[in-house]
Amino acid sequence: MALPDLTPQERAAALEKATRARRRRAEVKAALKNKDLMLSDVLKLAEDDEALAKMKVVSLLESLPRVGVHTAAVIMEEVRIAPSRRVRGLGPVQRDELIRRFG
Repeated sequence: MALPDLTPQERAAALEKATRARRRRAEVKAALKNKDLMLSDVLKLAEDDEALAKMKVVSLLESLPRVGVHTAAVIMEEVRIAPSRRVRGLGPVQRDELIRRFG
C-alpha cells in the first residue's frame, strides 16, 4: 500500500500530532512509575484520550513499578492478552483483571 502524497503543511501537522502523542504517553508512563497514577486511572483516561488508547498494553504494564519485561509477558499470558493488543482493544474481563491486580 502506497503512502499518500502529503503537502509540506500536512506532513508538518502529522509530525506534530505524533510528537504530542509520544509526549503524552511518556508523561503517563512516568506518572505510573512514580505512583502518581494508578492503572485504573490510565484505563479511564484512555476512553477519551486517543494517544493513550493507542498505547500497547505491554508498554503500559512495563511502566508499572516492579513490573519488567518478563513479568509483563507472564501477566499478559495469564490474562490472555495478545502481545500486539492496544489499550483500546482490551475486553471488559481483561480490564477488570488488570485493575484487580494493579488497582
